Amino acid sequence: MKKRKIWQPLAAGILTSLLLTSPVYAEVSVSQPLEHKPKVEAAEGKLKVEPLSKSVMPEANLQKEQSKAADNAAKAAPYVGSLVAKVSLIGIDNLDQEKIKEVLKMKPGTTFTSDGFEADMRSLYETGLFYEITPSFREVPEGVQIDYTIMENPAFAQLDVEGNTKISTAEIRKMVDIPKGQVLNTKKVNEGARRIESEYSKQGYILARVNDIRLLPDGHLAILINEGVVEDFKIKGNTKTKDYVITREMKLKKGQPFNAKAARRSMQRIYNLGYFEDVNIKLNPGQQQNTVVVEITVSEMSTGTFGIGAGYSDADGILGMISIGDKNFRGTGDKVNLRWEFGGDDVYNKNYELSYVRPWIDNKQTTMGITIYNMTNEYVDYNRDSDEIARYYKKRRGEEISFSRVTDNEFITNSVTLKNRDDSYVKPVSGYKYQYFEGYDRDGTQQSADVIAERQAQNFGLTRSVIFARTLDSRDNIYDPHEGKRNNYSVEVASFGGDFSFQKYSADYRYYYRQGVNNVIAVNLGVGFANGDMPLSQRFSVGGSDTLRGYRDDIFKGNSMLRGSVEYRIPLVKKVQGVVFTDAGYAWSKDYGENNFELGLMKYSAGIGLRINSPLGPLRLDYGIPLNGGDGGRFHFSFGGQF
Repeated sequence: MKKRKIWQPLAAGILTSLLLTSPVYAEVSVSQPLEHKPKVEAAEGKLKVEPLSKSVMPEANLQKEQSKAADNAAKAAPYVGSLVAKVSLIGIDNLDQEKIKEVLKMKPGTTFTSDGFEADMRSLYETGLFYEITPSFREVPEGVQIDYTIMENPAFAQLDVEGNTKISTAEIRKMVDIPKGQVLNTKKVNEGARRIESEYSKQGYILARVNDIRLLPDGHLAILINEGVVEDFKIKGNTKTKDYVITREMKLKKGQPFNAKAARRSMQRIYNLGYFEDVNIKLNPGQQQNTVVVEITVSEMSTGTFGIGAGYSDADGILGMISIGDKNFRGTGDKVNLRWEFGGDDVYNKNYELSYVRPWIDNKQTTMGITIYNMTNEYVDYNRDSDEIARYYKKRRGEEISFSRVTDNEFITNSVTLKNRDDSYVKPVSGYKYQYFEGYDRDGTQQSADVIAERQAQNFGLTRSVIFARTLDSRDNIYDPHEGKRNNYSVEVASFGGDFSFQKYSADYRYYYRQGVNNVIAVNLGVGFANGDMPLSQRFSVGGSDTLRGYRDDIFKGNSMLRGSVEYRIPLVKKVQGVVFTDAGYAWSKDYGENNFELGLMKYSAGIGLRINSPLGPLRLDYGIPLNGGDGGRFHFSFGGQF
């Protein structure tokens, strides 16, 4: 190859074939299954993303090329209408001339036109193989001879990449894909640059741009990438919630490239806090080129609760209840709840339950929860035929402390809970029949004191246990999921000086499938198995609004359990859903001589229901009909989501 002395770090014509595009504006739309339809958007007319070619083809060089084109047109004008006698390419040393000539329209024997000449100049540049082309014309007896003096691009030696942190240099080199030693083709460089930007966009980095492409005389090609960095956050609309409570949920970080997927996930996390009715993100231009300030606008909702109740009975007199709580205490994100029951005799006058949850005790999203309770309530137990077998007062008191931490995978959380629970028998209610159970008299007659004491010892006492759990939660909205899943696995080990020693294994699977725009199929499957000496209150239970609708609450208790539910959820009006469901489940008890997972004993039900998103939280009203057994249809009213 002949040596040339005219190379510059950025030759004016080398990337002429790169597409000249207009500046574009970044707009990010986000679809969420929430009523308020939050979105990420750019500040219209403000957030400018520099086009690929602007830094490659500076304005001064573009003007120079336009001036040269005018000069060439003037030189060609005298020959318009002449017959083209010959076309030659001068300066091509490493390329096939005849193959290049195939792109020309004006060949020997055709008539010379100004449009044809301009088209041929454009075609030569668009091959991507030349950085400068100078035409000249000579009159010959046969007509006109056209000579194109061409400066070839250098042979490609190496590609260097700067500014890339999210896509490796090796991957970018594969996208450009130019063989070493061949004449560099700027058309392929352009295609590679587009592939780079496309790959960034696929990964969510929608502001990333190839900002500059430089070619050195030795064949080194340098690509400079600007990944579109988050300069800062701006929070609006939060009058109670502290800024840090919102920003700590952001998957976007200052100084890191903006990512639309991370922005969408950030919105989901903020909404799932349960403090806001609406969450939106808007992008505003930063101080530096191709940077953004992420503006988060929230609409706060009431997070405090207060309840008061009263009642009267001949036996207990006037009873009262007060509950107060806030899931965003003083705007810190902490959750506090207190419940106090008072009045009547000494059974009720010391009832209380206090819980406190701090979601971030460090910068690794470690959550701590503490619960202290001392509650005495009236309980009614039923056998599997729905016969009342016991009516009594039971005191439940104890403490729980739990710690959980999100893993490197933000959808997975590990937790450990320490429980200290004491269940004690207080006194019977009129018509005491606690002694009744399988193996004892079925007529409900009074048993001996020894039998009663034996049954009480089996079901009341101190339980000290540790629970280890792992949860995968990828639901798009924890309050009204349309997509994703939540799987939980737990192991409870009890002993540690308590009255009971057992091991309890549980798994819960929840899946959500969007149907159309807002309809959802929700599937829930639960399974459990336990070994050891376990009190009745700690056994698996099936029946009622949360497990097997159409049956009494917790009617089936046992050492093993299997249950499943399928719901089809349909929006009816704003904040109201209709539900069609079917449930199946059973809990197998050794006390009844049942084998674990004896599927022939499974119970089934079906029904319809309503879901209402009220200021007090989600309300559920279901009507379930047992399909095998049971005592007729049953209504279930409860707070909170089904699953």
